[in-house]
Amino acid sequence: MIQAESDLEGFLTRLERPFERLEDGTYVVSVGSGRPLVALKLAPPVLVVRVEIGNAPADPERSRALFRRLLELNAVELLHAAYGLEGDRIVLGAALELATADPGDLEAVLGDVDLALAEQVPVLHELVRHGG
Repeated sequence: MIQAESDLEGFLTRLERPFERLEDGTYVVSVGSGRPLVALKLAPPVLVVRVEIGNAPADPERSRALFRRLLELNAVELLHAAYGLEGDRIVLGAALELATADPGDLEAVLGDVDLALAEQVPVLHELVRHGG
């Protein structure tokens, strides 16, 4: 259970996930060189996990192929996180209920994010650049 920032910090330390706490209370976790930072924010009753992936293409044809692929990944590849749009930005996000979250839950979400950033995001960036 996560009741305070100290609980989240303890979970991240136990999971050997290096993190930094920003002034606004957001935690940023590095998941590897060249990959975007993962943001974690306590927003009771949930812990929000979010990664900015990049801009959605303006071209409708490229958008269609990309959005189809995002939906396929949400349905088949991701268990604990999902892709979405925030304005014109593609994001990967998840939420954990604070009252029941344990280190295993957090590790599952971060594992989903790790996999997406390592394997899926490079393919998504290609779709944005070249269409599909």
